[in-house]
Amino acid sequence: MKTRIIGVSHSRFGKLDDSLEALIADSARDALADAGVDARDIDAIYVGQFNSGMCPQEFPASLALQTDPELRFKPATRCENACASGSAALYQGINLIEGGLAKRVLVIGAEKMTDASPTAIAEGLLGASYRPESQGVEAGFAGIFAQVARAYFERYGDHTDSLARIAAKNHANGVHNPLAQLRKDLGVDFCRDVSDKNPVVAAPLKRTDCSPVSDGAAAIVLSHPDAAPTSQRQVRFRARAQVTDFMPLARRDLTHLEGAGRAWKQVLESAGLTLDELSLAEVHDCFTIAELMIYEAMGLTPLGQGARAINEGWVMPDGKLPVNPSGGLKSKGHPVGATGVSMHVLAARQLLGEATGVQIPDARLAAVFNMGGMGVASYASVLERTIG
Repeated sequence: MKTRIIGVSHSRFGKLDDSLEALIADSARDALADAGVDARDIDAIYVGQFNSGMCPQEFPASLALQTDPELRFKPATRCENACASGSAALYQGINLIEGGLAKRVLVIGAEKMTDASPTAIAEGLLGASYRPESQGVEAGFAGIFAQVARAYFERYGDHTDSLARIAAKNHANGVHNPLAQLRKDLGVDFCRDVSDKNPVVAAPLKRTDCSPVSDGAAAIVLSHPDAAPTSQRQVRFRARAQVTDFMPLARRDLTHLEGAGRAWKQVLESAGLTLDELSLAEVHDCFTIAELMIYEAMGLTPLGQGARAINEGWVMPDGKLPVNPSGGLKSKGHPVGATGVSMHVLAARQLLGEATGVQIPDARLAAVFNMGGMGVASYASVLERTIG
């Protein structure tokens, strides 16, 4: 693949005062400055946003033009693919460059969620589920993943302790990430035990098993190598894969993220790599059960044995494959449309040695896995630093 990442930006995630318009424009402006590229040199814009009724401002693509008057009349398009909307936008930008239709593309992921009521948020997130199945499901989308967790426990045994260890790991990592929403080391015991501060949301998932409601934005400037500034500060896409599975849960095995597994297999084969060669991975831990199952989907362990990866320390910052050194969605936050772009930004910063507070030493190759819905849309990328 030719496409390079030449500039990135990332807001703090959390409950922010910024409007959606400000989040989009500020992130775009910062990414352009980071790339050293003028707005007039951008050929196209893609904006990843889910919304689903959680924000009154629809049709956000043109808001990117508020960044700079030089962006006026540039083609701008919104991309939506549930929680993978950011990656969908990013891949469309890559398609344009790889197809020879653009030299530089600005990609923005943004979401404004916290102004909505809890009821509106829960209903909005259920928009990423198959509606005929999800009517009456408790606790919104957490209820969908609770069904998955119950099915997994029934087949492979109770893994409450392993889920608690995943939550504790990601919270501990997030303490060191200045952009993270939740920066508190909670410990395994707190994450495992039901309490007033850690109630059951949808059994067996507790509050610490669920990513928070968030606002935030991230942006990337993509470039063809011929149009990239002469600099050693570049990251290229070595490979990428997108896989889509059935939305109805009744048509799938709830204990196996088969689409995710196919995406991982495709991207590693395309990159000519094995897991052992990766320096780190940022994966979609919208719920702790998702991260556990992603260990299996990526091939880190056989099916049903994902707990080994966390229980034996493989995925810790000093383990053989650090997973979510940023704190993941669980600690960093999950502003839905921003998430896919955020994961690629933070993976790129790892490769550039610029991951403030959470740097993995000598990071050379990074994988990103972003998922929309319950294993419906799967996006897998491998990034590597390049010279010039």
